[in-house]
Amino acid sequence: MMKRPVLASAVAAASLAAWCVPAPAADNPELSQMREEIRQMKHDYEARIRALEARLQAAETQAATQTAPAPPLAPTPAPTLATAAATGGASAFNPEVSLILGGTYANLSQDPTQYRLQGFVPGGDEIGPGKRGFNLGESELTLRANVDPRFAGQLTFSLASDNTASVEEAFFETKALSSGINLRGGRFLSSIGYLNNQHAHVWDFVDAPLAYQAFLGGQFKPDGLQLKWLAPTERFIELGMEAGSGAAFPGNDRNKNGIGSTALFAHVGDDIGESASWRAGLSYLRTGASDRTYADIDRSGTGVTNAISGHANTWIVDGVYKWAPNGNATYTNFKLQGEYFHRKESGTLTYDTLAQSFGTAAGAYASAQSGWYVQGVYQFRPAWRTGLRYDRLNAGTPEIGLVSNGALSAADFQRLASYKPARTSIMFDYSPSEFSRFRLQFARDRSRPEVTDRQVFLQYIMSLGAHGAHNF
Repeated sequence: MMKRPVLASAVAAASLAAWCVPAPAADNPELSQMREEIRQMKHDYEARIRALEARLQAAETQAATQTAPAPPLAPTPAPTLATAAATGGASAFNPEVSLILGGTYANLSQDPTQYRLQGFVPGGDEIGPGKRGFNLGESELTLRANVDPRFAGQLTFSLASDNTASVEEAFFETKALSSGINLRGGRFLSSIGYLNNQHAHVWDFVDAPLAYQAFLGGQFKPDGLQLKWLAPTERFIELGMEAGSGAAFPGNDRNKNGIGSTALFAHVGDDIGESASWRAGLSYLRTGASDRTYADIDRSGTGVTNAISGHANTWIVDGVYKWAPNGNATYTNFKLQGEYFHRKESGTLTYDTLAQSFGTAAGAYASAQSGWYVQGVYQFRPAWRTGLRYDRLNAGTPEIGLVSNGALSAADFQRLASYKPARTSIMFDYSPSEFSRFRLQFARDRSRPEVTDRQVFLQYIMSLGAHGAHNF
């Protein structure tokens, strides 16, 4: 809105211009026209000034009526659990719910009940190709919600084909810690390696790599605490540590106070131009075991139960490379990943703990074992992918005190005989949408020296509900 002094100045300037015109001859038509134009301009400005003054007066009157302060509103009481339940009804507790339905059909040339990773002490329930024929597979039910502005929680149930349910994950995590620090507590998938903290339905193949089966019993899921730090840098740098009960393989429940397992990990990654990115990591896991039993066969062919006590130190080196043209993975993309494991165990090996054969005996035990896998997955058109994976393990030659001192022979520990298991797998999968996937997989498994298992799998994976984003 133009101020009144400014308008008055404009009118005065116009009047002054009229007075400053030299006195002309009375009969000069050009000067008469100029005087008429100036008179009209003065008339228009005066009309505009009157209109603006009227608007200004109305605005001032309205502003005066609004200066009186409004009465304060009564404060709203903070909701309690009782009022929230009474007023919120069914929506008072509304977590994100997701359900993963999975199933397989397996055609195996060898009896899966006789499966073993020769040279490696077995552990966990996720070893081997599973049962022949149709299997329900593993389904997952996840509930996740914010607890308050500082914490969130998640619970994931694992539903197995034998109609049993177990807790896959149950943890809380912080949301508001500063400086890139995050704390998680409860049961969770450890962040060691690359594949370990990914749920099975995210894997690119039906089963876990042989190295995960041999060294981690499928996946390492500690009960404990995890602390992560994400560096405030352009390059992705993540450091973390975990402390757990140590009950998960390669440890076991020792009924002992304190920390039973310790893990350290470091991950670094970055982009390569607009079309590629990478991540590499180094992890360390230390666990302890007390009388961790396993089944074996002695030289007489008698089944015996042996036990190992001691510590295991496992190192993992992992890397992944991803490519998509201009960063758009919708039509085509490629992923190359691999991991290397090295584990040293030392402690005591007890033979025939149940005195089923020649009687119980104990001696020193030490081993150094390694394994690795590498896989590549290529999406050659939207919804269609193919992948190739190669696994290799090296059981090494264990040092068994009962064999060295002549009390027993190496034939009494047939499960620990040195061998290098290997497997080659190829898969094709089709994803009609981001919520469904069908997969066909062929594998040639040489995990035991006497036979080769030719495996064919058909798998379906269905995702229902609000499912969170997957890791890189």
